[in-house]
Amino acid sequence: MELRHVEHVHLAHQVIRKNRFLAALVLLGAVRLIAGAVLPLSADEAYYWLWSRHLAAGYFDHPPAIAWLIRAGTLLFGQTAFGVRIAGILSSLLATWFVWQSAALLLKDKDAGPRAALLFNLTLMVTVEMLAATPDTPQILTASALLWTLAKVAATGNGRWWLAVGVAAGLGLLAKYSTLFLGAGVLIWLIALPPLRRWLVSPWPYLGGAIALALFAPNIAWNADHGWVTIAFQFGRIAGNHFTFKYLGEFVGAQALLATPFTLVLGVMGLCAARRRDQARALIACLIWPSLAYFAVHALHDRVQGNWPCYLYPALAIAAADAFTRTDWTGWRRPLAQWSARLAIPVAAVLVVAGYAQALFGVVPMGRKDPLARLLAVGMPEVVEDLGALKTATGAEVILTTDYASTAWFAFYSPYPVASLGEDERWPNSPPLTAAAFAEPALYIAEERRDLHALVAQSFAEVTPVARIDRQRHGIAIAHYVVYRVSSPKGASLGRMP
Repeated sequence: MELRHVEHVHLAHQVIRKNRFLAALVLLGAVRLIAGAVLPLSADEAYYWLWSRHLAAGYFDHPPAIAWLIRAGTLLFGQTAFGVRIAGILSSLLATWFVWQSAALLLKDKDAGPRAALLFNLTLMVTVEMLAATPDTPQILTASALLWTLAKVAATGNGRWWLAVGVAAGLGLLAKYSTLFLGAGVLIWLIALPPLRRWLVSPWPYLGGAIALALFAPNIAWNADHGWVTIAFQFGRIAGNHFTFKYLGEFVGAQALLATPFTLVLGVMGLCAARRRDQARALIACLIWPSLAYFAVHALHDRVQGNWPCYLYPALAIAAADAFTRTDWTGWRRPLAQWSARLAIPVAAVLVVAGYAQALFGVVPMGRKDPLARLLAVGMPEVVEDLGALKTATGAEVILTTDYASTAWFAFYSPYPVASLGEDERWPNSPPLTAAAFAEPALYIAEERRDLHALVAQSFAEVTPVARIDRQRHGIAIAHYVVYRVSSPKGASLGRMP
């Protein structure tokens, strides 16, 4: 009787913990939806929105997955920030489910699922990248799906799950090419663990690979028709500068913030311990190590952008959840694990709340030093209003830009025709403009630090400064824009109108 009572108490505690995790996840999802509707777009989001207006199998910078997601959202909710983001925000719910299920399968612990899902959603990486409509959004989703399908392979031994692995991998490649690193991790997993080598003589992994290739083939064909521009752009980053430790420190610091400090500590501890444990846990390590090795080498000669490792965060969250509940730590690892487990969730929650508060309300008036205000189109409607008054006063028809960020923002937030000069490779779906498009004067606008009026003067005989407009938050300038009246085109090709 006493044993049964203890079991009932333990089960009740499990239910309470699970309900708390669910409540926290629902709250985070609700805040993400509200922020997605209220926050203005970043320049990159507006840029990918331009892609979605001309659907294709590929684009200059990335494969096409994000464009298709944005198109789905805007078909339902129109040309709004919410429409641009909603498909990605909903995909975060699916990614959370994959992480939850993967943790339960790999760690063989039902409590590990909700804990991993919460740690995953409390990282600043997921908070940002599953809210913003960028290629990282579908890549995180497909990486979590790939992890789940591989967990199914490990848990069931059923070869048919390799077909699902192929689907997740193919869709991942349509999101970002760095999904290839996960494929390398899967191969290492199969080779490194003797019990798994039987799959190397089975047809199932190869059938999965064929599915992945078939899904990725349209992007390969698009690149072949466009001079391999995306592949050249992405893989051209491998070449670096001189040897330095500067960027390595930057990379570690960025990940400590984006993962949140104590979640990263737990993730690294779980990752290192996975070497000595079963094949399911070894999967987590094999998926992460190849990418970490590349990023470490890259950081020794060039900057690694903070968002690049985003696709590793589903596995990192599960590694952290594993370390969270382990009780066999010894020596200095024991207090480190205990304190990290106590602080991981509350510290991450504070950072997430602070991030949302600053993005939504600008609670700390930082002006031009506010990275979130500069990243997002805060104050852009007022800039567009001032630009409209200048357009009327000067008789201008077209808004001319020379950088993709300005092109995208003014195309999204203004009702005026916007032409881009000097970045034709970004707009392969738009025909070149001729002098007929500039029968009336145009207004060239650029952020002061990106002013290329000398380039504009190569295509127009008259380039006259007319105004300076500040993009502001709470009356403090975030960015300064310069405006020129341009006329008298003198070239045969004068940019494109994306």
